[in-house]
Amino acid sequence: MFLPRSQAVPERARGLPSLAGASASGAEVERIVALDGCPTRVVLRRHARARRISLRVDAWRDAAVLTLPPRVGEAQAIGFLTTHARWVLEQLAALPPRVDFAPGARIPFLGEERVISHQPDARGAVRLDARAPEILRVPGELSHLPRRVTDFMKREARAAIKPLVAEKAAVIGARPGRIVLRDQRTRWGSCTAAGDLNFSWRLIYCPPGILDYVVAHEVAHLRHMDHSPAFWATVAEIAPTPKRSRAWLREHGLGLHRIG
Repeated sequence: MFLPRSQAVPERARGLPSLAGASASGAEVERIVALDGCPTRVVLRRHARARRISLRVDAWRDAAVLTLPPRVGEAQAIGFLTTHARWVLEQLAALPPRVDFAPGARIPFLGEERVISHQPDARGAVRLDARAPEILRVPGELSHLPRRVTDFMKREARAAIKPLVAEKAAVIGARPGRIVLRDQRTRWGSCTAAGDLNFSWRLIYCPPGILDYVVAHEVAHLRHMDHSPAFWATVAEIAPTPKRSRAWLREHGLGLHRIG
C-alpha cells in the first residue's frame, strides 16, 4: 500500500507485481493510494504510444486509472495523481450508487422497480411473482443468486429485443442477421456490416420506450451505416421520441452499468 506521502513500500516487501521495465501496452497493476486520507483504488497501466501521463476515473472499477508512457516511474505517476486528488475524489463520490444482486436489492426491470426475494428452499427458475409483480423470486443457494439474476435478465432482454428487431426491420424492409447480447460498456448497441445486431443486455432495465428506441437505432443502421440525415429520418420512422430517449440514456445510462 502506498503511504500518504506517496512513497511506496518496496515491491519485494509487498509481494506485488511491478510496472518497472514493463513497456508493452496493456501492462497494469493495482494499488490502494491514500488521497487526502481516503484509501482509493488506483490502476496504473502502460501504453507504448503514450507521451504523457493521463488520468481518468473508471466507473466500472470505482478506480482512478493512470495511463503511463513506457519510461515513467510509479513514484512520478503517484505524484501526478496526488496533485489531482480532489478532482478524483469528487468524481468517485459523484458516481451513481452501486447495486449488487442480493436479497432485498431494488433493481429496475423494464423501468419498474423490482425487489429481489431470495427463496433458498424453493426450486425452479427465477421469476416475477404473478400475484406480486414487484417481487423477483430467486430460488436456490445464495452463492448462486447473482449469476441466476444475471441469467434471468439476459433471457428477458433477448425475449424483449428479438420481436422488436423483427417488427422494425419489416417496416423498413431490412433483413437483420444474428442478434447478440453483450455487456458493452461504451455503447448500448451496434450493427456490423454483415447485418448482425449487438445489444447490451442491460437494456432490460430501461423503460420500454427507451428499449424501443435503441432497437430502432440499430435496425436503422441496416439501411444506413452512418449517422446521416437519412439515417435519422429512418430512426424517426420506426421510433417515437428519439431525442427524448437519447437524453434519458445520457442521464441514467451510467447508473444502469452499476447494477449487478
